Amino acid sequence: MALPSRPLVYARFSPLSNSYPSFSLFLPPSPLGRTCGSQEIAFGFGRHRKSNLRLLAGSRSCRSPCLMVLRSFAGHEAETGSCSENDEGDEEEIEEDVDHEKQVEDEESVASVAAERWDVLGLGQAMVDFSGMVHDEFLERLGLEKGTRKVVNHEERGRVLRAMDGCSYKAAAGGSLSNTLVALARLGSRFVSGPNLNVALAGSVGSDPLGGFYRAKLRRANVNFLSKPVKDGTTGTVIVLTTPDAQRTMLAYQGTSSTIDYDQYLAGIVSKTNILVIEGYLFELPHTIKTIAKACEEARKNGALVAVTASDVSCIERCYDDFWEIIGNYTDIVFANSNEARAFCEFSSRESPMSAARYLSHFVPLVSVTDGPRGSFIGVKGEAIYIPPSPCIPVDTCGAGDAYASGILYGILRGTSDLKGMGMLASCVAAVVVGQQGTRLRVQDACRLAESFTFHLESSNALSDVSSDHISSL
Repeated sequence: MALPSRPLVYARFSPLSNSYPSFSLFLPPSPLGRTCGSQEIAFGFGRHRKSNLRLLAGSRSCRSPCLMVLRSFAGHEAETGSCSENDEGDEEEIEEDVDHEKQVEDEESVASVAAERWDVLGLGQAMVDFSGMVHDEFLERLGLEKGTRKVVNHEERGRVLRAMDGCSYKAAAGGSLSNTLVALARLGSRFVSGPNLNVALAGSVGSDPLGGFYRAKLRRANVNFLSKPVKDGTTGTVIVLTTPDAQRTMLAYQGTSSTIDYDQYLAGIVSKTNILVIEGYLFELPHTIKTIAKACEEARKNGALVAVTASDVSCIERCYDDFWEIIGNYTDIVFANSNEARAFCEFSSRESPMSAARYLSHFVPLVSVTDGPRGSFIGVKGEAIYIPPSPCIPVDTCGAGDAYASGILYGILRGTSDLKGMGMLASCVAAVVVGQQGTRLRVQDACRLAESFTFHLESSNALSDVSSDHISSL
């Protein structure tokens, strides 16, 4: 591994006692030469229904130093939600005619749900996915490069959809971040012990039938879509073409989703969340950069954690300075795959994802780096915890990273101190999604995974109690 051109971290050892030494850490400047605003090294998360919780997040299953609370935030009484066992799936036909009265009712209901406090609020692109299985010949005929993501205009979108005539494809309320939020809401459903998680998304959809479809599908999945539809706007779409080798090629039509205005209403929503998640795709939209910065500033001012998803390598390369402006000054959590993590670090392809996770963790308290079937890494304070992959037979890799992020967020909100266990949950969620057709974690799978994780937490807590009793008796 090539040595970095600047020190990663300066440390001063202060032995407070033989059992609990401490380290004073000093970070170098960010890659843009500015001092990072997110300088806290102590890390950990907690959540409680009535009071603030400070959590000592040391893990027996990793070698990284003990992790302490980065920030505590007030809990709240969770909204009683529903998670139907008779889930009919997330992909279906789109109604051509949207009932106008129902749409007005939905718009008026936004104000009432916005009064709640949110466990997680996502700020991202609200896109309707058209997904289908195609062969390599189909991509070659249309001149599409397999495995890439391309922004297309209205005419190009129509050309591809016409070519898909006769193929089997479905529509779903998509978008990378919405996949994560739906999985998170289902993991935190009422079928699992513990308070229900309040999950919401803010973005931009049009007042067209696709916009109504998007809002209705998210609401049915227990994710509140808080933004009002843009009058005369056009809802964005993503065509997802999956080949037999499970690789996906995506064509994005931005529509109204390319603009998200930061107004008083959005500021009020952001001020009432515990974790704000920014979707990386927003960085490539020039009109949203100021909105992202203002939202992150508002979130941090009100004690929320800020997470950023990398989304796409080309997006990072085009918007490198903007990404680091947000990461260096506001961000607590970064989600990336191995290529995206290397792009953030400006590492070559020869560098390992573990090196990238370690490097980024000097600037961000928690870094999640996925590496496909080879597993993943959780980076904290210059250390990288390896998470082995969960076995599965890949059917469709689309949404794997989104699913993984939901597992990490779920573990954080449930207050786990076991980073290895949290990573294993995330790996299991991703494996389930990769082993199915479609990007959404199904209700029955979410309930099974969350129950297993709850059992893991209870077992870990029981072992901790036994250890504490044993130590106190000595």
